[in-house]
Amino acid sequence: MPAIPSLGGLRGRANGRGRITPPIPVPLSAYIVDCAVYVDGKRLSGRWTHAEAIREVRRRHEGFVWIGLHEPDSEQIQGIAEAYGLHELAVEDAVQAHQRPKLERYDDTLFMVLKTVRYVEHDSPTTANEIVETGELMAFLGVDFIITVRHGAHSGLTKLRRDLDGDPETLQAGPAAVLHAITDHVVDQYLEVTSAVEDDIEEMETRVFAPRTQVSAEQIYLMKREVLELRRAVMPLATPVRRLAEGFTRLVPDEVRSYFRDVDDHLTTVSERVAAFDELLTTLVDATVAKISLQQNTDMRKITAWAAMITVPTMVAGIEGMNFDYMPELRWQFGYPAVLVLILGICLLLYRIFRKNNWL
Repeated sequence: MPAIPSLGGLRGRANGRGRITPPIPVPLSAYIVDCAVYVDGKRLSGRWTHAEAIREVRRRHEGFVWIGLHEPDSEQIQGIAEAYGLHELAVEDAVQAHQRPKLERYDDTLFMVLKTVRYVEHDSPTTANEIVETGELMAFLGVDFIITVRHGAHSGLTKLRRDLDGDPETLQAGPAAVLHAITDHVVDQYLEVTSAVEDDIEEMETRVFAPRTQVSAEQIYLMKREVLELRRAVMPLATPVRRLAEGFTRLVPDEVRSYFRDVDDHLTTVSERVAAFDELLTTLVDATVAKISLQQNTDMRKITAWAAMITVPTMVAGIEGMNFDYMPELRWQFGYPAVLVLILGICLLLYRIFRKNNWL
C-alpha cells in the first residue's frame, strides 16, 4: 500500500527569506488507496479516476465501482460526493470519524459505519498499557458503486480486495457482495481479538487466585476499560447487520442477504464473549479487593502479635525502673538475670501462642 500523507488539504512552506509561499493543494489521488471498475465480476485493467470510473460503468449499464479512501478531509472528498451523489451528512460523518456503528439510508444510498479492532501484542496483561486498538471503516453503497473510507492504520483492505479480485463469482453479485465481505472481515477480526483477550483474562485470573501473587486492581480496571472499548465496537453493530439480513434495502439482493445472516451469527458469538468478559473482570475485581483485604488483615495480626510481645519487656522495665526504696528483689544479686529470664519466657510463650493461632 502506498504511503498515506497526513491530513490537511492545503499546505504552505517558508522560503529562504522567511516568507510563506502560497498553500499547495493536496490532490485527491493522494487519499485514494485504490479505484477499480468491475464488470461481470472481473476488474477492468487500467488506472481510473473516480469520475472516469463511474462514467464507464454507467455507459456500459453494468458493473460497479469500488473506491477506497484513507482519512480524506472534507475538501478532498467533495469531488467524489458530487460525482456519486453522496449525502452531505453522511460525508461529514465519514470525514470526522468517531462514529458509533450504524446503518443509515439516504435516498438511493446506504451509509454504514463499522468499528475495526486490533489486538496489541504485549508481554503480560498485568503490565500492558493498551490491549485493544480501534479504528473506523465507513462504506457508501449505491446501485453501481461502493466507497470505503478508513480511519486508523490497522484497518487496511488491501488483502481483502486482492482476495475478491480472484473471486469473480462473488463480485458478480455487485457492490453489496463487497459490503458483505468487508463486514465479514471486520467481524472475523472481532473473533480473533476476543480469542486473544480471552487468553489474557485467563492469565490474569490465574494470577489473581494463585497464592502469594500480586495483581493490582488498577490493572484489572485497565483490562475492563479495553473490554469496554471492544464492547462499543461490537454491540452497536448487531442492529445494522440484522437489518441488512432482514431486507432493509433493495440494494442488498436476496442471495447476499443470506450471507449477512451468517455474519449476524458470528457477531452474536462475539457479543456473548464480550459480555462474559465484562462479568468475569467484575468478579476478578471483587476477588482482588477481597485478597487485598485479607492480606491487610494478616499484616495487622502480625503487627499486633509483635506489638504484644514488645509490650512485655516494656512493662517489666517500666515497673522495675520506678525509683522506690522498698521494691521487692531490688537489691537481690540475681534480680537482673531473673527479670531477663522472665521477659524472655513470657515473650516465648506469647510467640508460641501466636504461631499456633497462625498470627505469625
